[in-house]
Amino acid sequence: MPRPVFRFAPSPNGHLHLGHALSALINFEMARAAGGRHLLRIEDIDPARCRPEYETAIYQDLAWLGIEWEQPVRRQSEHFAEYATVLARLEREGLVYPAFESRAEIARLVAERETVGVLWPRDPDGAILYPGAARELSAAERARRRATEPFALRLDMKRAIERAARAATPLPNPPPQAGREKNLCWTETGGGAPHEVAASPEQWGDVILGRKETPASYHLAVVLDDALQGVTHVVRGRDLYEATSVHRLLQEILGLRAPIYHHHRLLLDQDGQKLAKRDQSTTLRDLRAAGWTPADVRRAIGL
Repeated sequence: MPRPVFRFAPSPNGHLHLGHALSALINFEMARAAGGRHLLRIEDIDPARCRPEYETAIYQDLAWLGIEWEQPVRRQSEHFAEYATVLARLEREGLVYPAFESRAEIARLVAERETVGVLWPRDPDGAILYPGAARELSAAERARRRATEPFALRLDMKRAIERAARAATPLPNPPPQAGREKNLCWTETGGGAPHEVAASPEQWGDVILGRKETPASYHLAVVLDDALQGVTHVVRGRDLYEATSVHRLLQEILGLRAPIYHHHRLLLDQDGQKLAKRDQSTTLRDLRAAGWTPADVRRAIGL
C-alpha cells in the first residue's frame, strides 16, 4: 500500500515565524506518525517578492527545528512551462478567459455599482469579486488586446462549476446542500474525526489563475504541484479553509485526485490577527539569535 505523502510549502518572500513553525511541525509529525513521506516545496512563483536568501533561511530554520524532508525540493519557478500548458488547455476548453482591467479600473467599476447603496459582493478574504465583462469579448478582440495589454487569466466560475457538476461522483451520504454544484466536497480531518465538507467555489467569483507575466496563481500552482508530487494529505492553516473550495473545483475539472485536507489552528498576535511576514512578526531567526531552543518554540506554539 502506498505511503501517505505530506508537504510543507512556504514562500521565500520573508523569514519564517512561529506560525510557520506550527504548520511545519504539524506536517512533519503527522507524516512520521502515519509512516508517511514528508516533502518540502518552495512556492517561489512570485519573482518580485521571492529571494534566494529567504529560501536558504527556510532550510536553516527547518533544520534547526529538527524537521527532515525528502530531496529534491520542488521549486515552483522551475515549472512555469507545466503551469502554462494547463492554463492553455483550460482556455481552449472555454473555462478561462483574459481580463484586461487594472486594479484601479476594477475599483472604479465597483464604486460605480455601489453608488446605488448596495455593497458589491466580496470573496471570503474580503476582496471584491470581479465586476467586469471580459468574458463576453470576442475571440478577435481578445487576441488584439492580448498582443499589447497586460491581462489576467480568470476562471469562468459558472462554466467550471457546470463542468464539475457533470463530472463529480455523488457521495453516498453527502452533507445537506442546495444545488447540484454542492456535490463537490472534500474530506476534512482538522478539528476531530474525518468529515465531508461541501465546497462552495462560487463565493470566490472568477478567480485569477495566471497573468501575462506569471503562468499561474497560487490556486492553480498548488493544485498542480500537489497532484504531480502525489500529495495525499494537505495540512495547512485555517486561513486557507475556504480556498479549498476553489482547489476542489480545479481538481475536478482537471481530472486530478483530491487529497485529504487538515486545516489546523492559527497563531494570533495580541490584536487577534494571524502572524504574517508583512507585519514583521518575530522570526525564527530572531528567536534563535535571542537564545531560544527548538523546545522553547514548541512550548510557545502549544506543541
